[in-house]
Amino acid sequence: MYLGCIGDDFTGSSDLGNMLTKAGMHVVQYSGIPDMPAAGDVDAGIVALKSRSIPVDEAIAQSLAALDWLQAQGCEQFFFKYCSTFDSTPEGNIGQVAMALAERLSAKQVIFCPAFPTTGRSIYQGHLFVGQELLSDSPLKDHPLNPMTESDLRKWLALQTGTKIGHVAYEDVRQGDSQVRQKMADEAAAGRNYMIVDAINDEDLMVVGKALKSQKLVTGGSGIAIGLPQNFDGLAGGKHSAQNWTGEAGKCVAICGSCAAATRAQIAAHKAAGQPVLALDSAAVITGEFGISDALAWAEETLAASPDAVPLIYSSAEPEEVRKIQQEFGRELAAEAFESFFGALAVAVVNDMASRLIVAGGETSGAVVEALGLPALIIGPEIDPGVPALRGGPALTLALKSGNFGAEDFFLKAADCLAGK
Repeated sequence: MYLGCIGDDFTGSSDLGNMLTKAGMHVVQYSGIPDMPAAGDVDAGIVALKSRSIPVDEAIAQSLAALDWLQAQGCEQFFFKYCSTFDSTPEGNIGQVAMALAERLSAKQVIFCPAFPTTGRSIYQGHLFVGQELLSDSPLKDHPLNPMTESDLRKWLALQTGTKIGHVAYEDVRQGDSQVRQKMADEAAAGRNYMIVDAINDEDLMVVGKALKSQKLVTGGSGIAIGLPQNFDGLAGGKHSAQNWTGEAGKCVAICGSCAAATRAQIAAHKAAGQPVLALDSAAVITGEFGISDALAWAEETLAASPDAVPLIYSSAEPEEVRKIQQEFGRELAAEAFESFFGALAVAVVNDMASRLIVAGGETSGAVVEALGLPALIIGPEIDPGVPALRGGPALTLALKSGNFGAEDFFLKAADCLAGK
């Protein structure tokens, strides 16, 4: 194993797997920390954690345990993957986890680069943009768990680490990998060992990736992964691909816990296409008035009437409604209730009716994969930028979609891809 990756959620980990597979690596995504060595010939192993929004101490402990396992597999370089919108709070967890990993690896310089140009995430002058908007002006400012209210990543990271944050500017990146390495050395010499790196297109990420060949630890979004495989000499002889994907026949069900603007538009498009949708009553789910059996009965009835349909069960809502529910029941209780609901629903759906499962939302995806007990996921072809098809077992294919990713017709497109079409 050449590259050892630690993902702070499951959708981001599959997103990373997609990028590395496209770059020619044989990738396996592990659901949590494996209890045995990696099987087979694996170029990049991704340990997917659900550590983005948990207490800092727990996130650090899980990440270090993942690092220990990856080191035991003989990895040459390590990558801490977080969201391309830097989803975190001033209290953590990105900076603290990165510091703990750096200390364990004796890494003196650590870059932070969540840029993912293919999905509209770019960094310029240390500021993160979502499309043409600053992060703090985008819909991410209303994220229910990690509202992103600061676009200057140097300020956000300084709050988390308690240290001065350096910056490798776009002007340095444009001059090539040698200049990037020199700028990193200059920042470290000035006492700024943690630094934000600008990037606005894929060519920038290839330059930055080349500059990081000798770095033990890399942190960022999945975009920067396109520049890492070029650094491993042992990969020069061959390329892996996802072209042997066969998909899975059978019924398909979609569940969605994301409240992202992109996901809400996808739900509207799915409904407009004549597909069956079930909007959950949040209060009824939290209080137990509406249960798994109710949702399952609706899906069964829907598929009995139209076996080729893609029924969608969702809790997505406008920011104002989300805040109202959080105020009434408490943010943690509401989140736990829906994660438990969707996890149990996914198990029932897979056991009783479907061989294809689409999941939208990072926290929801983590809850579903944990509930299903899937030890490893094989990366398949790309459905939309940042979202690959996955095989979870001999009779199950699935898609784990970050809330902000995917085209408006994502659910139908994913259903086709998971079937091998």
